[in-house]
Formats: sequence, C-alpha cells, structure tokens
Amino acid sequence: MKRNKQYLIVGLGRFGSAVATTLAAEGKQVLAIDRSMEAVETHRSLLTDVVCGDAMDHSVLEQIGAGEFDVAVVTMGDDVKASGVITMQLKEMGVPHVIVKAYDDFHGRMLTKLGADKVLFPERDMGQRVAHNLVSEKILDFIELSPEYSLMEMRPRPEWIGKTLKELNLRAKERINVVAVRSGEVVNAMPDMHTCIGAQDVMLVVSQAQS
Repeated sequence: MKRNKQYLIVGLGRFGSAVATTLAAEGKQVLAIDRSMEAVETHRSLLTDVVCGDAMDHSVLEQIGAGEFDVAVVTMGDDVKASGVITMQLKEMGVPHVIVKAYDDFHGRMLTKLGADKVLFPERDMGQRVAHNLVSEKILDFIELSPEYSLMEMRPRPEWIGKTLKELNLRAKERINVVAVRSGEVVNAMPDMHTCIGAQDVMLVVSQAQS
C-alpha cells in the first residue's frame, strides 16, 4: 500500500496557517512548527500535530524528525535569514521536496541556490494564479495580498449553503467580501446580494485580518 505523504509546515503566519489547515482538512498528515507559543496555541484545535520551536535550530529539526517528511513548506518569506537557513538544513536532512515563500526575486534566487525545490512569489503570481484557479478543480488557494488582506478560494461552510449573500452578510459578520462564485464550469464574476450559495460552489473571497 502506498504511504500517505507527510507534510511539514514551518511558520504559522497567515500563509502558513492557510497551507497547514487546508492540508489537514484534506486528510493529509501535517506537522506544523512555529517559534511563537501564541501561534501554536491558536492552532491546537485546528491541527493534530503542532509544536513550538525554532526551526533554525538543527537539533529542533532533528527532534521533530524533519528528515522523514516528504514535503516541507517554509513560509516566513519576510525573514530572509531564517528561510535560507531552514531551507538549507531541510535539504541536508534529506527532505525530498522543499517549498519556500520568497520576499522578492533576489531572495528567490538565494533560496534556489540553497536547495529549494520550488519558490513561491504570492504577490507577483497573484493574477495568474487567480485566473487559473477559478477554472481549476482545486478546493482552496490562498494568496497574502498584504498584512491586512488576503485572497482565498474556499468551499462554503455548511451553514452558508442555500442562503443568499444578503442573508449571509459575510462582510459584516466575517469580514470577507465575495468577489466571484464558481458553480461547476460557470463563473459568476459579479455576484450580487441575490446570489445563492450551493454546496458544490467555490467562492473567491477577500478577507480582512481581525484587529
């Protein structure tokens, strides 16, 4: 029997949190690590395995068995030194596929030289990814637009199904704005208050950080 892939998520900022929780919701084996105890405690109810520790410390990576993971995602793109050190160590420990979020092109080139198998540029790739994912079969995608706003593709919550956007009032209740709804192969790029959300719909939303 083929073994399920195991995923290591390094960093539980907004991008890392979205990656980790989405993989977990899909039934994947996920371990997340962050040096902030506050971030770890926030995710204990969302993730099965989450630990507090500094992934720049090689001994910490050894303790969590980082070398045994199939895929590692390093998400602290704004911390150039940390992302570089962690990427190098993960590759030296034998992780087959290391994906890293980069701050800019120079940072991306550095990460590639340090062994990153794939470098993500969320802001630069935003337009292309949105267009692609609106017509794809992906369940959820996430792009951090700024520290305050994020763009995500998501399935509706059970309690949203069968209700109109007016009834849901998501902007006021959830601080998210629905900018498009895909129903099968049909994309409604201008949903209005009468748009009804179906069980199989995919919603493209802009979310605002909680203050």
